[in-house]
Amino acid sequence: MPRLIGAALNPVLLPEVITTFNSSGTFTTQPNTTEVEYLVVAGGGGGASYYYGGGGGAGGFRTATGNPVSGGSPYPVTVGAGGAAGADSPPRSAPETNGSSGSNSVLGTPSPITSTGGGFGAGSGGPTTATAGNGGSGGGYGIAQASQPYPFPKVAGTGTVGQGNPGGTNNTPSPSHVGGGGGGGGASAAGANAINNNAGSPYVLLVGGDGGAGSPSTITGSDVSYAGGGGGGGYYQAAGGAGGVGGGGVGNGGGPGPVAPVTTAAAGTANTGGGGGAGGHVVSSPPALGAAGGSGVVIVKEAAVNTDTSNCWDLRTVFRASAAGNWS
Repeated sequence: MPRLIGAALNPVLLPEVITTFNSSGTFTTQPNTTEVEYLVVAGGGGGASYYYGGGGGAGGFRTATGNPVSGGSPYPVTVGAGGAAGADSPPRSAPETNGSSGSNSVLGTPSPITSTGGGFGAGSGGPTTATAGNGGSGGGYGIAQASQPYPFPKVAGTGTVGQGNPGGTNNTPSPSHVGGGGGGGGASAAGANAINNNAGSPYVLLVGGDGGAGSPSTITGSDVSYAGGGGGGGYYQAAGGAGGVGGGGVGNGGGPGPVAPVTTAAAGTANTGGGGGAGGHVVSSPPALGAAGGSGVVIVKEAAVNTDTSNCWDLRTVFRASAAGNWS
């Protein structure tokens, strides 16, 4: 069929498409998409339980534009789960356990994007390691008691470059080695070290460290923060550390009396990659348990696309366009 050259039709502009994965699945690009913007957040680490526990580190946070893809192609997506909290073994004089690290999140495009799960929070009486979990952001560590034959000083977990920050700890070399646990690291800030008072009194000074702040993203059109660290546990009647902005859970702490209210450790918020809050040393119920990390999330944005790629049209197209008033 003969072809004529003429001015282009009014362009057909396909709107941008934002796809959010709160669980694992498959991402299929639009036919004309050649690159995408992404946010990939891994699962947060779980907080340690009982006696000066360290908060869980936030899941790794990665975001960028221009990741190449092929139009109309399927790509696997993995959304990482949050790490489990440490267990409390009654009686409370028994050693508590560390939390578990979060799981990785992956956007499986031709150039795969992997965010690393958050590091676990470690407790004062846990296994004989002196390091909390490394991860997207590192887990916090609780203080050691002088009576416990575990390595000292304690070392917080490290974060992954470009994804997060280290956790906090409490390395005060006082005779009693009392104090709160360090906060888990967040995407934009390290976890805070626990506040300590060498003399062990008043208890209000033995609070857990705050979780590190997460990072904001506007990929969905709203300003939302992700990947905040979990708060450390408080000692005796002292308060637990605050969770980091971006889904971090508050640490456990408090007790009877006016010193500090009892707070139950909170889990990291689902689909933010927040770290779980840690258990503390409370006088009475609720139990001094840590909390789990929050699950991750993967968000992909495809830009608006103009589907008109040529100004060469066949006679039928010219006729229809002319009749519709779209030809010049």
